[in-house]
Amino acid sequence: MREPQVGIRELKTHLSKYMRHVKAGETLVITEYGKPIGRIVPKQASLDDRSQALVDAGLARWNGRKLTTREPQVVNRSDKLISDIVVEERDIDYISGHKRIS
Repeated sequence: MREPQVGIRELKTHLSKYMRHVKAGETLVITEYGKPIGRIVPKQASLDDRSQALVDAGLARWNGRKLTTREPQVVNRSDKLISDIVVEERDIDYISGHKRIS
């Protein structure tokens, strides 16, 4: 679906009307001489509001407390980076057991 477009003069003249559209969730493209120059988008809900909506919908549970930080359960003590190990594992064809050729 194409976003509605409005010229600057029309926007200035009927700003309240267009802002009601934005508040209703619509995005407006602002044009100057028929060419898009900007966009007005609805404000996104805050992270707290979205999290609470998930809890209200029964899709998540939360006891209201902040998360505690934890120490990593595995520590890499080798000279090889974990990312290098992951790349190497991707290069193995587990069906044949051979290294894949790029």
